[in-house]
Amino acid sequence: MPTIKIADEAGACYGVERALQMVQQAVKDAHAPVRTLGPLIHNPRVVTSLKDQGVEVVDSASEAAGSALLLRTHGVTPQEEQIAKDGCVDVLDATCPFVKKAHGAAELLAKQGYAVYVVGEAGHPEVEATLAHVPGATAIDSVSEVEARAREFQDARRVGLVVQTTMSAARLREVVGALLPLVEELRVMNTICEATAGHQQSCERLAKRSDVMIVIGGRNSANTTRLAEISSQFCRKTHHIEGAEELLANWFDGAQDIGITAGASTPAAQIRAVKDAISQMV
Repeated sequence: MPTIKIADEAGACYGVERALQMVQQAVKDAHAPVRTLGPLIHNPRVVTSLKDQGVEVVDSASEAAGSALLLRTHGVTPQEEQIAKDGCVDVLDATCPFVKKAHGAAELLAKQGYAVYVVGEAGHPEVEATLAHVPGATAIDSVSEVEARAREFQDARRVGLVVQTTMSAARLREVVGALLPLVEELRVMNTICEATAGHQQSCERLAKRSDVMIVIGGRNSANTTRLAEISSQFCRKTHHIEGAEELLANWFDGAQDIGITAGASTPAAQIRAVKDAISQMV
């Protein structure tokens, strides 16, 4: 009988659990329509469930005038937050504390005279929110991008880095290694969150001893995508799914050790559902 093992650290992190508790309390106490500025978390199933409870997603704070508005876990720009405070009945800040830490780190580096860069995915809501706290800061996400902008870094001389909270430690090391020869001074504020680091390390350990790995979480989730990338390095048969109905029985043909991990926006119930479905297949 094959074994099915869930990674020691997997699923919803503190920031996500906190946000979900906040939105449920807001629905319970609602004296006005409840809205979220952008998807509260990067889990389409959870967002759909909230919509079924009447919680709509808006793309800008100006669309939520007269509502109770939750700021998403990934953070928002200071400008959007001010618009929200000016026009909404209530503003609840569900920004993950680790994201807030990144905002503060970026602002500190700027005050100390560093050219500020965010090691992360340009266009990702968390990265965009962090950049907005330091006008002139930009995002970099790879060694090739560092090499292409070598002159820019040489001219800056003093460079300060903050990191998207869901970035892999390996990617950060690569970027730092590429920057060191180019600058006179490099200061790194390692703002990768503890949960992300724990999830990634636990994923790697499990993938190394698994015949098949299942990674659960939204396809729009950066941290879940990172887990799938890490797993694929050590387990060729890695499958990224959002829910149990995506599982195919032939994935497990001949497998003796099946591993499961899940992104930081994946509730425990989704993990249990996938494990139960696999148990029925093998």
